[in-house]
Amino acid sequence: MPYPTAELTALASETRARILERLEGGPLTVGEIAAGLPVSRPAISQHLRVLEEAKLVLEEYQGTRHIYRLDPTGLRALRAWLDRFWTHSLEAFAAEVERDQPKPTPAHATRRRSTRP
Repeated sequence: MPYPTAELTALASETRARILERLEGGPLTVGEIAAGLPVSRPAISQHLRVLEEAKLVLEEYQGTRHIYRLDPTGLRALRAWLDRFWTHSLEAFAAEVERDQPKPTPAHATRRRSTRP
């Protein structure tokens, strides 16, 4: 599984991460994305280009408006890479729990032998 360099690099910026969080609610225009963020609209557009190149957002034109939405392509790549660590952690946890459990005594070992002839 390839290392998702472009996706992780894009997410290294807090502003870009916040843009993705906003797009989680659905498609937005640049103005809607920029509202309340401490950067200019042109800066938001630059951040959106980085996210688009990393396949984390898609751009759609509606007349003169640019609408952005999350792109499942880059998100899938990130998730697949991160899931490796989650899977490994769960397997390690299960192994630790199993190791700490008392070993069951086999049924034939718990039966008492009769002393009658």
